[in-house]
Amino acid sequence: MKNQIQKNQINSSSDLSKMNSHEDLNEIRNLIQYKLLERLDSSILNVSNFNDKREKLIMEILNLLKQEKIILSKTQINMLMENLINSILGLGILEPLINDDEISEVMVNGKNYIYIEKEGHIYQTNIRLSSDKQLYHLIDKIISPLGLRVDESSPMVDARLPDGSRINVIIPPLSLIGPVITIRKFNLKLFSLDQLVKLGTLNYKIVQFLKAVILGRCNIIISGRTGSGKTTFLNALSTIISPDERLITIEDAAELKLAQLHIITLESRPPNIEGKGEITIRDLVRNALRMRPDRIIIGEVRGKEALDMLQAMNTGHEGSLATVHANSPKDLISRLETMTLMSDINLSTNSVKRMIAAALHLIIHLDRFPDGKRRITNISEVLFNNKEIEVKDILVFKQEGVNSNGGVLGNFLPTGYIPNFYNKLILRGIELNDEIFNKV
Repeated sequence: MKNQIQKNQINSSSDLSKMNSHEDLNEIRNLIQYKLLERLDSSILNVSNFNDKREKLIMEILNLLKQEKIILSKTQINMLMENLINSILGLGILEPLINDDEISEVMVNGKNYIYIEKEGHIYQTNIRLSSDKQLYHLIDKIISPLGLRVDESSPMVDARLPDGSRINVIIPPLSLIGPVITIRKFNLKLFSLDQLVKLGTLNYKIVQFLKAVILGRCNIIISGRTGSGKTTFLNALSTIISPDERLITIEDAAELKLAQLHIITLESRPPNIEGKGEITIRDLVRNALRMRPDRIIIGEVRGKEALDMLQAMNTGHEGSLATVHANSPKDLISRLETMTLMSDINLSTNSVKRMIAAALHLIIHLDRFPDGKRRITNISEVLFNNKEIEVKDILVFKQEGVNSNGGVLGNFLPTGYIPNFYNKLILRGIELNDEIFNKV
């Protein structure tokens, strides 16, 4: 960085004091940061209290500005200090985006394009990085504390940040636009089903139905596209589960935030640099069966573990829950068939179909609409009929148009179909008025 400053012929404090353009302010920032890092020692950086550390950095920055005779406005000084503090103590220019609770996703597409997702919509920010070198430095700062690295020999990283947010990094030569960072922020807020009703995800009749199927220990898979709200909805469903039950959650990156206290959280582990030590979701599902679970909850089924999940659902672990990426309930069944056949156990297609139909009671499909809202679009029962799996819709969302603000108009409607497990719920003493199934 010092060589870059010299190359740009910024060699005197008198030159610095005359700067006003955005580029000039960037040069000031680079110089101050370089000198600041030269002066910082462990006595400052090892201070445990963040506020104390921040105050020390502010004093050092002000002293440097005075020594270099750099004249800036109060607003420019405040912006400079915030930028430098974020860069040294936080995630640099991404720090304000990470700290904004209304932003759900941060996407860095190379050094020039940074996007955010807010209320279901994607917006481009006016934030830029000065170079690929700065972007690589930012990536290293994020993943190094996690014990990870990214380089040409290992150009992809998928990990969980300390706050629970998920980060994915991919760099050249795999990415042709430069280093790409995708951060899906972890929502610390646990939504209840009542709150999801207010957000338009479902209605109160569906809430009554969901309470019955959860208490009735139906096996449920929540499906949907990326960003459709599957994890949020699964967290909300957990509020119905009895606090007396022992739950085991299994995830690649721990995102579930369930309402119960008696929860065992398991997280898979990728292989180390030598390619050893990997613990897969499948390994954890098998181990969970030996841990006396009342319910097994899998954050996302995406591979061979589908077979173990179905076997668990078929061998006394009723009431289990999982999410799967799929475009529709029928697409979910196709994906489950494919993932189960990927296992190292030779099974016929017919056997797999029977296993899926026997294990799975219900599919709840969610989608994100153009207005940014996530809604349940289908609640469907899974049946086996004439050697084929049949998906029967119980409730669907019917879109009727959009309003003047672009909001989607529609209603959650029953199809008139009464599921086969309805009698099972009644026999278990679970109250559920069959009027919920009556077609309007």
